[in-house]
Amino acid sequence: MGKPSRPKQVKLIIGLLAKNKKLLNKIEEFFIKEFGSIDHRSRDISFDYTDYYKKEMGCHIKRRFISFKKLISPGYIADVKIITNSLERKFSNSKKGVVKRAINIDPGYISDSKLVLATTKDYFHRIYLKKGIYAEVTLAWQKGGFRPFEWTYPDYRTPEYAAILNNIRHSYMDERG
Repeated sequence: MGKPSRPKQVKLIIGLLAKNKKLLNKIEEFFIKEFGSIDHRSRDISFDYTDYYKKEMGCHIKRRFISFKKLISPGYIADVKIITNSLERKFSNSKKGVVKRAINIDPGYISDSKLVLATTKDYFHRIYLKKGIYAEVTLAWQKGGFRPFEWTYPDYRTPEYAAILNNIRHSYMDERG
């Protein structure tokens, strides 16, 4: 019989999508106050992998990844998603009853074996955490790099994202010792 134990601490990461660089920077400032110092910031990457956000957010959307020096318990990711959802609402625009986000915020974490993203959408490969939040293993660490699953979003399948996330994982592993 297995014995319950505390999970290993993990590296909090956040993927940001927005057109407005000032908004990206403003959100980062909030996150520094909430989660501590940022230890990795990717360059802003053109988000042209899908038109999913085009109607809501417009064209010329940029993706930025950030990670934080302070490690978290994996269970805390549900609370982080609730915080990020409230920020998305705060910076949304409402016209004629239609709400449009100015920013999309995808929190997750990196462990030694996977990238997990938090979501509000249930599906067969997602596990319920709490308060309407689910967790999805989006990438698996295998043979020296992150590997996608059939359900992995198209942008998370790219070599460019893999390089960023692999670097964040290497930092995490160095911190853990």
